[in-house]
Amino acid sequence: MKIGYSMAPGRGDTDLMLHRLASALLNRGLRVAGTVQVNSDRPDDGPCDMDVKVLPDGPVIRISQSLGDHSKGCRLDPSALEQAVGHVEASLGADTDLLIINKFGKHEAEGRGFRAAIANALALDVPVIVGTNGLNKDAFVEFTGELAEEIAPSFDALQDWCLEQVGVLAEPA
Repeated sequence: MKIGYSMAPGRGDTDLMLHRLASALLNRGLRVAGTVQVNSDRPDDGPCDMDVKVLPDGPVIRISQSLGDHSKGCRLDPSALEQAVGHVEASLGADTDLLIINKFGKHEAEGRGFRAAIANALALDVPVIVGTNGLNKDAFVEFTGELAEEIAPSFDALQDWCLEQVGVLAEPA
């Protein structure tokens, strides 16, 4: 099983790192499927809008919903997330070099979201890299049977791991 995960300490840092990683791997000509998250500030100073870009070429799907100024609930739009999941599952095949999943979050921890896409990729022997956080790390480790490899939260470490998994030599520094 070729599955790795990473957790950057700062809010949104994992998203930025995986977005940069996906761009670099696509620029190398690798066939990358999955999602990367792009957060954008809102003009009303509310919580950011969360969008995912389905790799490699879109669409970009807004996965957050506005719940009002004083809401404390989860802003994830489950329907939009499942739309993204459907696009990823449709694009995944034996010719895919790598699957990137922006986050193993609450939905995945509860048995939904990208779990099936991750399992399908692994069944196809497609390496998988996943972002997660402290809240869902235990559920992720349980899901992977402790076979996932934790990768240092740095672009170089992630890129080196991915290139090794797909059998491409990294360029000397």
